[in-house]
Amino acid sequence: MEKIKIRKAQKQDAQTIIDFNRSMALETEDKDLDFRTISRGVKAVLEDKNKGFYLIAEIDGQAVGSLMITFEWSDWRNGFFWWIQSVYVVKEQRRQGAYTALHKKVRDLARQNDDVIGFRLYVEKNNISAQKTYEKIGMQPTYYKMYEEMK
Repeated sequence: MEKIKIRKAQKQDAQTIIDFNRSMALETEDKDLDFRTISRGVKAVLEDKNKGFYLIAEIDGQAVGSLMITFEWSDWRNGFFWWIQSVYVVKEQRRQGAYTALHKKVRDLARQNDDVIGFRLYVEKNNISAQKTYEKIGMQPTYYKMYEEMK
């Protein structure tokens, strides 16, 4: 197996992340994301570290996966949860260790930050393959159910 390199995304990675996000939304939720909106959203994160950051998985200099980290302050625990979002690995590279390498990097970065108390993610309820992946690397389902209201 080729060596998977994980690095923080830079501004020049915007198009790759946009493409990955659009592919993920279409594949998992049958949603065709508006190109202008997702482009502005990705670039906002890349330009403002307070919004979060992206990690890129590469093999031989080619991006094969990515994820985004955003931050949630917990007053109960006096620390930040990092939320893993926008996870995508190209189909040809799935089950080859790219997500595991991304997750390990998140874990390592979180452990280097004293104000990070843990990390969480949400997964589409019918995406059993992803759920099995997350459980295999040590994540546990929570007791919380998610609700939202769009304006």
